Amino acid sequence: MQNELMKLKNTKNIRDLGGIPTQNGKKVKSGKLIRSGRLSKLPPETVEALEKLNIDNIVDLRSNREIAEHPPTLLRGVSYRYLYLIPTAYPELTHARHMSTEMYIQSRRVRRDFGKSENYMHAMYKFIVTDEESRQKLKTVFDLFVAEENCILYHCNSGTDRTGIITMLLLSVLGVGREEILKDYMLSHTYQKRRRYWQKFALIIAPCAIRFKKLLFAQMLPRPQYILNLMNFLESEYGSVENYVVTALGVTQEEIEILKAKYLE
Repeated sequence: MQNELMKLKNTKNIRDLGGIPTQNGKKVKSGKLIRSGRLSKLPPETVEALEKLNIDNIVDLRSNREIAEHPPTLLRGVSYRYLYLIPTAYPELTHARHMSTEMYIQSRRVRRDFGKSENYMHAMYKFIVTDEESRQKLKTVFDLFVAEENCILYHCNSGTDRTGIITMLLLSVLGVGREEILKDYMLSHTYQKRRRYWQKFALIIAPCAIRFKKLLFAQMLPRPQYILNLMNFLESEYGSVENYVVTALGVTQEEIEILKAKYLE
């Protein structure tokens, strides 16, 4: 099965992108690109399994606070890059229990500035691809994709939003069609459905403001329109997602050909 969940204990939403088909009949190579949620408190058997995957680089897209609350389990022989994708001027919200007060404050801001929590998510996705600091970090990720010779793993907290945006950009330049990109994005719903069910149930009965609950509900699982609206925005502004990667991130056509040669078969 293409893009199948890797069943490794204490991991979240981790999968190899191998097998995803492109529009010209090729497919993404297996064992080269792995997307994931956070990798913390991993048991020895999971560490051993990951160390056998020939991973050279792990890109951690989480904030310093997320990393402090859930420190990564380090793998031997792996280089780590920490690239907090959203600047502190536009704070990303996590589900960590220690951030409940901050999230309550942010829920009030979201209602004031965006009206609905879904509007906040659309704005956050757009901000990631338009903010100058975020674009620089996205370019750094692409530089790593170009330079990597073995396997690269990239992740955020749940492996859904920040990781999903990078995956969408990469698959687009590799020639994967919109339908397959959406299918991969929504696998984050499939692979976290059970976990999110219990989190949502706990939140429903929690004694907190409804606006706070709506904000968390909006972030718990991916919705198709989050990534589709972002792709529509990039296509309207740049003509295509690939043109955005070239024009706004500075990835050259030569580098795109390197990516295709390296990650497609």
